[in-house]
Amino acid sequence: MKSRKPQWLKVKLQAGKEKNEVEKLLKRLTLHTVCEEARCPNLMECFSKKTATFMILGKYCTRHCTFCNVQNGKLLPPEEDEPARVAQAVAELKLKHVVITSVTRDDLPDGGAEQFAAVIREIKNLNRKVTIEVLIPDFKGDYQALCTVVKAKPDIINHNVETVPRLYSEVRPEANYQRSLELLATVKSINQELLTKSGIMLGLGEKRTEIIDIFRDLRKVGCDLLTIGQYLAPSTKHHPVVEYLSPDVFAEYKKIGEEMGFCYVAAGPLVRSSYKAAQAVQEIF
Repeated sequence: MKSRKPQWLKVKLQAGKEKNEVEKLLKRLTLHTVCEEARCPNLMECFSKKTATFMILGKYCTRHCTFCNVQNGKLLPPEEDEPARVAQAVAELKLKHVVITSVTRDDLPDGGAEQFAAVIREIKNLNRKVTIEVLIPDFKGDYQALCTVVKAKPDIINHNVETVPRLYSEVRPEANYQRSLELLATVKSINQELLTKSGIMLGLGEKRTEIIDIFRDLRKVGCDLLTIGQYLAPSTKHHPVVEYLSPDVFAEYKKIGEEMGFCYVAAGPLVRSSYKAAQAVQEIF
C-alpha cells in the first residue's frame, strides 16, 4: 500500500453540536450507519450537516470483499421495529432525501428485500415528501426479491458494480459483474420510471480502457446516475491502494460520463455512493 496520501485526500476535522446530536440519535435509536461501519472519510462532514446513510439488517455481512471494512460476525434475524426506528431518525433529522443501505445477507431467503420495503413504507408513512434512495445488494440474482424492493417505490435504486470485471476475483470474490448489470437492467424492466444508480472505486489497479467499458456497460442497461471515487484501504489487511488519482483525472471521467449520457455524475477523490446524494436529487428533480 502507498504509505502517504496526497494532499487532496486530507480531510478537515469537524466537530460540534450537530455531529454530537447525530451520534446521540443513532445510539438512542440503536441504528447503524455505513458512514461508521465502512470508515467513510466524509463521516465528520456529513454528521456535522445532520445527515447519515442508514445501514439496515445488522452490522455483520455474509460476504468477504477485500476492499470493505464491514465485518463478519454472528448474524441475527431482521428486527421488526428497525423500519420504524429508521423512519423516526429521518423525521428527527428533518431529512428531505435519505439513503438506505444494508450489509449483504445471503443467509436470508429474500436477502433482506422485505426489510428494505418495510423501511421505505415507514418513511413514506411519516412524510411522503421525503425522497428515498436505496443502495441494495444483488440478492444473488433473485428476481422476486428485487421486485419486492422495486414495488415499494423508492425514488432511486442504487447498486454498485464497484470495480472492473478483471478485479472481481480479488476484490469481490462472491459477486458477479454480469449479475450486477442484470440487476440494474431488471429494475428498469419492472418500472422504467425509477432512476438507477451505480458507483465504482478507482485506484485498485484498473486500466483506463476498463473504466470506460464500465461506463458503456452501465449506459447499455439504462443506468442514470454514476459515482466515481478513490479507493482508500481501511487497513493493511485489505486490498492495497495501487494508485492515487488526481482530481483532474476524476474531472475528466466526470466529463466522459456526462457525454455518454448519464444524467448525473459525481466524480472526485472523496466521492462515495451517498455523498451529497441530496444535491444530486435537487439537480435531477
